[in-house]
Amino acid sequence: MHPAKKPRKSTSWCVVGAQLAHFRKQARLTQFQLAEEIGVHVDTIASIEQGRRALHIDLATQLDEFLATGGVLAIGASHMPTRERFPAFAQDFIEYEQEALTLLWYENQVVPGLLQTEAYSRAVFSCLYPPLDEEELDDWVTARLDRQKVFQRKPRVMANFLLEEVVLHRPIGGREVLRDQIRHLRKCAELPFLGLQIMPTDRELHAGLAGPMVLLETPDHDQLAYVEGQLVSFLHDDPDKVSVLQQKYGMLRSQALSPTESMRLLDDLLGET
Repeated sequence: MHPAKKPRKSTSWCVVGAQLAHFRKQARLTQFQLAEEIGVHVDTIASIEQGRRALHIDLATQLDEFLATGGVLAIGASHMPTRERFPAFAQDFIEYEQEALTLLWYENQVVPGLLQTEAYSRAVFSCLYPPLDEEELDDWVTARLDRQKVFQRKPRVMANFLLEEVVLHRPIGGREVLRDQIRHLRKCAELPFLGLQIMPTDRELHAGLAGPMVLLETPDHDQLAYVEGQLVSFLHDDPDKVSVLQQKYGMLRSQALSPTESMRLLDDLLGET
């Protein structure tokens, strides 16, 4: 695996991406509809159209056939400079996520995407600026819910989620949406393959002040780490960098409430003590 690179737009791939977007719109398809027809994730189509992800020849050929483009996309992809042909972008994280053996997730602003209800997810995406139009919003929510099918997969992914207590008090979408979200978290906490821990706001020591992270183990037992912030995201596979984040996550788990204590806190918030 090549070292993960800082996501950036490639000028060459922006041209290919713009062509794909043009042909898709001519076919009167949304990104989500095209992704479903081709059998890829909607984020893959979005990333290609934005020039943030390479269009591989096999997928280009498949898109050419489906969109009846006369081979334009495959020709464009095949003539990319070799050094730009297969860049590793952070969008690959979603593909790794769906195959992961283990997932360790820390979130400090919102409920982790894999644990969001539909209403909460819609409210989160509604906070984006510039705002999404209604069609895009529907597509993004559907795509997020589709990712949650990872929990139905066999063999089961073993997962642990750490989230800040403040997230449970931030009424994104309104009080009822938040309450339903907390109720959903409480049900998730009962799953035998999923751990849920809350980081209390009154903790004096905190190993994760630098922000959210996701650690995962691939079927080949590679260790990866995904981190993101404002307008930037990274997918790390450098063992030294991943090790540092694994150490941070381990310390966070020791500082947070235990799974049992976390369930009690959720019960308290729901008034079910």
